[in-house]
Amino acid sequence: MIATTIPWALRTDKLVGSVIDSSTSLLAAQKHDIVRFAMGSPAAETVPAELFSEIAATVITADAMDYAATEGDPGLLDALLGYLDSVGEPSSAERIVITSGGMQGLDLACKLFVDPGDLVIVESPTYTNGTATVLSYGGDVLEAPMDADGLVVEALPDLVEAAGRLPKMIYVIPNFQNPSGTTMSLARRKLLLELAHRWGSILLDDDPYGLLRFEGEHIPSFQSLGPNDPLLFSVRTFSKMIAPGLRVGWVDAAPEARQLLINAKQAMDTCTNLPGQRMIAEFIRRGHLATHLRSLSAVYRPRKIAMQRSLGKYFGDRISCTDPEGGFFLWATLRGDAAALSTEALFEVALAEGVAYIPGPALSVGGKFEDSLRLCFASSSPERIDEGVKRLAAAVDKSLSIRSLDSAPLSAQAIRRNADSTR
Repeated sequence: MIATTIPWALRTDKLVGSVIDSSTSLLAAQKHDIVRFAMGSPAAETVPAELFSEIAATVITADAMDYAATEGDPGLLDALLGYLDSVGEPSSAERIVITSGGMQGLDLACKLFVDPGDLVIVESPTYTNGTATVLSYGGDVLEAPMDADGLVVEALPDLVEAAGRLPKMIYVIPNFQNPSGTTMSLARRKLLLELAHRWGSILLDDDPYGLLRFEGEHIPSFQSLGPNDPLLFSVRTFSKMIAPGLRVGWVDAAPEARQLLINAKQAMDTCTNLPGQRMIAEFIRRGHLATHLRSLSAVYRPRKIAMQRSLGKYFGDRISCTDPEGGFFLWATLRGDAAALSTEALFEVALAEGVAYIPGPALSVGGKFEDSLRLCFASSSPERIDEGVKRLAAAVDKSLSIRSLDSAPLSAQAIRRNADSTR
C-alpha cells in the first residue's frame, strides 16, 4: 500500500512564519499605488549603489566568487574590528562570526541555547521574526511589558515567579526597538545584566539600529557594561545600516561558543556570501561607513518628524505615537472612537486606500495590541509620508462609517466587501 500522508516533523507545528516578511509578497502583487510603511527597509535613495558598483569592480575577482571561511573573510573581520574599536565597541576575532544577515544570528543563538520547553522572555510588542525563531526551536515565549524606557525590567522577577521556572534566554532589542521605537534606559540595562546572571540566562542582544541614532544621548551598550560577559550573545547586521540585500551581519559571543557557531553555520549555509563580504570590507576600509551613517541621520530625523506631524494633522487626538531617537519605526495607538477598530481588520481598507503598515497583533505572540500598528518612516520621503498618513486616516474614517452601519463586530471579510464596493 502506498503512503498518502506526509510524515512532517513535530517542529513544523511551530513554524509560524513572519507577517512582516509576507508583506513584501503581498505588496508586490498589488496593482495600485501604495505608500509602504510596512517593511523596515532603508530608503532606496540612501543605499550607496553607485559606490558599491565601483567597489565591486575592484574587489569582485575570480577568487571572490569562491567559498569563504565559515567564520568570515579575514578582510571583513579586520575591517569590522577596526570600525567597532573606533565607535567604542571593541571586540576581538575570537568573539566574532560573520553571518548571513541578522536573522541567521538569531537562528544560531536559538540553535545553541533553546531546547523544547525552555522559557524565553521577550519584549511585548517585539520583532515577530525573533519570536518565530524561538518557537521554531520549541521555546515557550513569555511576553514582558514595555514603556517609554523600553522593557520594564523591574517586572521580570514577578513574571518569572509566576511562570514557576527560570528563563533560559532573554531576548531584547535595546535601541530604537522594533516595533516600538523605544530605547532601554541605562538603569534597566544594568538591572537586566544582573538578572541574567542571577538566573543563568543568555541575554540575546539584537541591535540592528544602535548606530542609527539621530538625536538624544548615546546609552552604553550591554557589551560596554559587561565586556566579555559569557552570558551575552549580541546580534548585528549591515542590513539597516547599508542595504538588506547584502545579507551580511555578525554575532559577538563568548569565545567558548565560537566553534559551535561555526559548526552550526556549516550545517546551514557553509559560509556567508564572499562578494558581499569583500565589498563591505572595502567600504569600511575607505572610511565610507562612518560618513554614510552620518548622512542617514540627516535623512531619517526629518522623516520621523514629518510622520509625527502628519499623524497630528490628519488624526488629531485619535492617535498617539512613540518618539524614537533613532532607527526606523513609530508605534502608533488608536484613541477615542478609532480605538474600537482592529488594526488587523483595518489593514484591508488601508491597503485598498493605498497605504500599508504592520498591525499590532502581528508583533505579539499572544495577539495583543489590536488598537496599535507599526509605521516605518525611514523608507518614504516626507511628501510620501504625508500622503500615506492621509490615506490611513481615510481608511479609519471609512471603517468607522461601516461600523456605524452594523452594530455587530466588524469582520475583515465585511471590511473587504465594503471597501471593494466603494473603490
